[in-house]
Amino acid sequence: MAHIKIFDTTLRDGEQSPGVALNTKEKVEIARQLARLGVDVIEAGFPIASEGDFQAVREIARAIRSESERVVVAGLARAARGDIERAAEAVEKAAHPRIHTFIATSPIHMEKKLQLSPDAVVERAVQAVTLAKSFVDDVEFSAEDAGRSDPEFLVRIFTEAIRAGATTINVPDTVGYMMPWEYGALIAHLRATVPGIENVDISTHCHDDLGCAVINSLAGVQNGATQVECTVNGIGERAGNASLEEVVMALETRKDYWGHMTAIDTTEIYRSSRLVAGLTGMLVPPNKAVVGDNAFAHESGIHQDGVIKALETYEIMSAETVGRSAGVLVMGKHSGRRAFRKSLAELGYEGLSDDEINVLFRRFKDLCDRKSHVTSEDIRALVDAETTRVPETYQLLAVQFQSGTGMTPVATVRLKTDTGVYEEASTGDGPVDAIYHAIERATQLPIELSSYEIRSVGAGKDALGEVTIRVQSDGRTVHGRGLSTDVVEASARAYVDVLNKLAAGVGRPTAATEEMTAP
Repeated sequence: MAHIKIFDTTLRDGEQSPGVALNTKEKVEIARQLARLGVDVIEAGFPIASEGDFQAVREIARAIRSESERVVVAGLARAARGDIERAAEAVEKAAHPRIHTFIATSPIHMEKKLQLSPDAVVERAVQAVTLAKSFVDDVEFSAEDAGRSDPEFLVRIFTEAIRAGATTINVPDTVGYMMPWEYGALIAHLRATVPGIENVDISTHCHDDLGCAVINSLAGVQNGATQVECTVNGIGERAGNASLEEVVMALETRKDYWGHMTAIDTTEIYRSSRLVAGLTGMLVPPNKAVVGDNAFAHESGIHQDGVIKALETYEIMSAETVGRSAGVLVMGKHSGRRAFRKSLAELGYEGLSDDEINVLFRRFKDLCDRKSHVTSEDIRALVDAETTRVPETYQLLAVQFQSGTGMTPVATVRLKTDTGVYEEASTGDGPVDAIYHAIERATQLPIELSSYEIRSVGAGKDALGEVTIRVQSDGRTVHGRGLSTDVVEASARAYVDVLNKLAAGVGRPTAATEEMTAP
């Protein structure tokens, strides 16, 4: 049974999703979870892109060394000396450092973007791999836009990259152009014709522009690929990447067909999905395979009757297999601290300090005053929000609003800062708009709201509301999150979360150069 390596690029390609801006603390938190999940490689970032990205990759390299001696930490670099040297410096503290270097190989990219001849592209690729090899033993080489490249040119450049010392060759369908049978045939062709390829890993990196990222990746595996590059929840450039949870569970559930295995602890999949969704603000659709809210839900009477008699009638895998609870965690206002701590442990949240548990317990009690039953989903949301909270420069003390048919919404907010307590009122197109205007008046910070999303955590009329927003301020894009049974209050908390992140220097430049988003 062959081992298929899982190369996770959530923190690099995933973070390049429009509107996503993670701070270093959030990236390290995700990286630690990826290590617990059991991925083979974590692509931690693009060190040359910014000082913040460089520092995040360094911190992840250090953190993962203490978390797992098995996991490889990779930094991405264009085929340029400055990129490679910066990546080498960023990953040098990792237990197993990798430099992942790339150059475009399709005719349109070579002519229009690089303005280089094919011979020059091969020369630059060899120079890049050789330089990277002088820093680390583990070098991955990617042919950007391989899906639209001449297969014989790919044979040539991969042959030279392997001779120069590449230990992994990556075949990206960068723009999601290929069909599964085409991609599988390309992998088979390379495997049959590239000298020395039997001594290196063949990697897939498929985008989802035509909805084929997962099946293309599996077609690559079927034809000899030994590594799959993917992201949690399938996030990434444009329509995203191959979804880690779908690739892994396809291999796991259909071992009878694939005959392959991964090192993934599938019981950590759902927790990983929730963490990434919460921190990036990219919510998971209810019908998303494996991790969506409806993935293990049955409403049809026929289906309900079937699963009551035998789960396998309509479930090809159990919720517990991917770390989901089949029932509701019954917790309420009469629950004590010991029961709460036990619930946290059962949900996988171990290693929390007494101070962290005390803060979470207070927030849990506050929630119990508003809800008759607190579910496991509610507790997960509380923990995920609290463990990545930044220092509270701004604290929301109170929010009040009036709204109704035929009247102008009016809102009042009271904020506490280091310089005192401020209260402002304002009107708006609705209660949320009025609250945001009032907060802006109180803080005098110009913020442009670029997206606003709301979802229910769990079910029922008293479900916890989760509001996620993205804003732009002073050239930075920042994501905020708020939780409350009152969605208007949750909206205010999301705005204050943004203010605190801005005060802490969180965020990234709103615009990114095109050449720093590949492969």
